[in-house]
Formats: sequence, structure tokens, C-alpha cells
Amino acid sequence: MFTRHLSAWLLCLCMAWPACAGAQDDARITGPGDYAFKLVHGGHTRLYRVHVPSGFSSAKPMPMVFSLHGGGGNMNIQADDKFYGQIAQADRSGYVVVFPNGYSRLPSGKLATWNAGHCCGVARDRNIDDVGFIREIVKRLSAQPGIDAQRVFASGMSNGGLMAYRLACEMPEVFKAIVAVAGTDNTRSCIPSQPVSVLHIHAKDDERVLFNGGAGFNKSDQVTDFVAVPDSVAKWVQLNGCNATPKRVLQTAGAYCEAYSPCKGGVEVKLCVTETGGHSWPGGKKPRGGEAGSTAISATEVMAEFFLSR
Repeated sequence: MFTRHLSAWLLCLCMAWPACAGAQDDARITGPGDYAFKLVHGGHTRLYRVHVPSGFSSAKPMPMVFSLHGGGGNMNIQADDKFYGQIAQADRSGYVVVFPNGYSRLPSGKLATWNAGHCCGVARDRNIDDVGFIREIVKRLSAQPGIDAQRVFASGMSNGGLMAYRLACEMPEVFKAIVAVAGTDNTRSCIPSQPVSVLHIHAKDDERVLFNGGAGFNKSDQVTDFVAVPDSVAKWVQLNGCNATPKRVLQTAGAYCEAYSPCKGGVEVKLCVTETGGHSWPGGKKPRGGEAGSTAISATEVMAEFFLSR
């Protein structure tokens, strides 16, 4: 008994975030605030955080947005507003935001990756069932009063963006739309049972996931030859039965957005490109080095608008 409680305490210490008094097994939301949960899936203890904004009420269910961290990151980095602004945006827009932790060999959950198909790292190499993990989180949280199970979305940075594409392929009945930032569709197979809205955001000068495909400067076995951005977008235009000719919907200094519609089921495929920013979240800062991404657009704001218009 003592060992079990000590392990839980050490886990929270490693997690190092204010609301962590012990990650709970039952995903029970009692009102606005921050929560830490855990579950066992595929023989592994998996972690996730949930932020519930003020105004949360069972009488008016809120949408739910999954925010997936990049490879080598973790849920705490993704939930840090100085990098991505996810919690502040959830508060402004009125939706619940979920920060799952990818697979990590460390009790702290750090240095985690997602099995997004051909990428990335240990999660890919061990064929971790990350889709099943996300599905279990959805099941647990959707049962909560105050969650709109018909408006569930997924977004991700880099490896998290790749994982968002896999969720669109394998859970289209759950996720109405996905947003991938600096991560292309590198799934091994993709036969979605219904259309899914897709927004892709990418910098032309991305040095890791190259805009026109390839492994970038890191050619270790931790990555792959990434699919090109135009090819990923074209794939989803075809899957969703969209008009193949895009319409320019935003033109600003340093960035543009193009939308493909109409599509089957009223969905939309959209591409936003920044001229600069490298491998980063536009409008945010890189966790490693603190460098700012492109300021031409805010990926967080564009994402929220895309989701909430569904």
C-alpha cells in the first residue's frame, strides 16, 4: 500500500503542474478548472490533462478539442500558454481542451511520441495503440454532462499533427474536424468511413517536416521521409470529394489560406501557409529555444475559428 501511494506521489512530482494532486482513474468533471487523469490501456499507464473553462454547465454542453503535443514533448508543454495559447483560447471560445500524453518510457511522461503510422520514435517502433488510447479518453469524457459528444475535434503540432491525421482516418465518426500544424499525413492506411474537415497549417521553410516532403535535417530512424504538404492536402481533397480548385480565402503579409469546397457531407479542406517560421506553431513560440514562429497568422485563433464553424 505504501509503495503504491509513494509511486503516485512521485508521478505527480514528476508531472510538476499545479493542479496535480494525483492523477485520477475516473474521468469525472465537476466544474471549471484543471484536471489530471490516468488510465491503463494496452498494458501501459497513460496520462492526460483536461482544462474546463468558466461557464461550463450540463445545461449547455461545450465542444471538446484534443490538443496533441509534438514528438519528444509532453502534455504539459502543449498546455503551456507561452508556447501554444491553448488554454487561453479555450477560455475565450468556450470549449473543453484535452491534453493527452503520448507514449513515454519515463514515469514523468516526458520525451513522448505518437504512433502516427510511419512516425514517430518509440511509439511507432513498439506499435503503441494510440488510437485506442484516444478512443478511451473520448469515451470517458463524452459521458460527462456538459460535453457535446457531437462536436469533438483534434489538433496537433508536428508529430501531434501527424497523429491528428491518423485520427481523421480511423475515427471519423468521432472527430468532426482536425487541424495539423507542421505535420503531414504519414498514415500507413487511410479509409475513412465518412468525410472529415481538415485544416493544414505549415511554414514553407519548415526545416524538419519539409513542405515538399522529406526528412529534413534529422535523418535518424526516429523520423521518416515525410509526405509533402501538397500531397497530404490533395489526398484529403480526394477523400472528401471536394472541388479540386481552391479559393484564396486569406492573403496577408507573410501568409495565405486556401479552401477547397464544396465537399461531401458539407466538410471543408483548408491549407494555410506561412512564408517563414520554420518548424513551429504560428503565433506561438518554440519550446526549445523560445524562438517565435511566424506572426503572420495565429494558428490557435485560425484553429478555433475552423472548429467552431463546424
